[in-house]
Amino acid sequence: MSTTTTTGPAPGQDAPPAPAGPSRPGRVRRARPNLVGGLGAGVWFVVVAVPLYFLLVTSFRASSDYLSDGPLAVPSGLTTDNYLEVLTSNFPRYFLNNVLVAAACVAIVLVLALPAAYAIVRSRSRWVARGFTVLLLGLAVPAQAVIVPLYLMVTQLRLYDTLLAIILPTAAFALPLAVVVLSSSLRDIPGELFEAAVLDGAGPGRVLVSLVLPLARPGLATIGIFTALQAWNGFLFPLVLTQDASVRVLTLGLWDFQGQYGTNVPLITAAVLLSLLPLLVVYLLGRRFLLAGLTAGAGR
Repeated sequence: MSTTTTTGPAPGQDAPPAPAGPSRPGRVRRARPNLVGGLGAGVWFVVVAVPLYFLLVTSFRASSDYLSDGPLAVPSGLTTDNYLEVLTSNFPRYFLNNVLVAAACVAIVLVLALPAAYAIVRSRSRWVARGFTVLLLGLAVPAQAVIVPLYLMVTQLRLYDTLLAIILPTAAFALPLAVVVLSSSLRDIPGELFEAAVLDGAGPGRVLVSLVLPLARPGLATIGIFTALQAWNGFLFPLVLTQDASVRVLTLGLWDFQGQYGTNVPLITAAVLLSLLPLLVVYLLGRRFLLAGLTAGAGR
């Protein structure tokens, strides 16, 4: 009579793996639809799409059709007479003035903000830190609070009724935010790169041009877009500091399309749509740099 003895694993050894049983197909968990998120997205789409539809369709309508059919009705016929009337008015002059103001403001802010941000990030001087603190106070001062002293300064400098009366204050109020954004962008540059440039014999100016300027392109694009938007849509400074029609900008020039006893809504919407096209083009070209500049320094 034979006896079969089953022995377990020796001490210190792992047990043999159990035989694999028949595999069961796993259940695929379906993601539950986010009803709240879908509803919010739908509401946001309506909020954005309806004004765009109104602006685009109304600009191609005749004034009589707009008054008889209603603002959101599907037009029975489209016309380009509104755009022809806008382009044959003083709109091109106002448009050119806006371009000059926006381009000059962007140039001034970029030229001044980059060296200031570079000094704030790399300098250890107490005076630089105090200057940055004073500069930050500009974020808390609204333009309406200083418009009267600003008017007196502009008139004393004999700049009233000139484009410089719009350019200089607009650039000054855009500078604090530009320095803050650029400072956050420059802090993402590793310090080893600055040390390597100094060891190669580069001075501060050379480091600024050869190292900081190429790496700060996202931040520069961000502040350029924001400054251009602020200058393009500015209303208070052109209203108070200018009066002559030759230096009028778009925000004031749109009043020319409003009559004394009525308003030609299709004509105004055509002018508004033409004034929005440059901003749309700038945003589409610089949106990648805009997002990169806004997230600069977020991980610190």
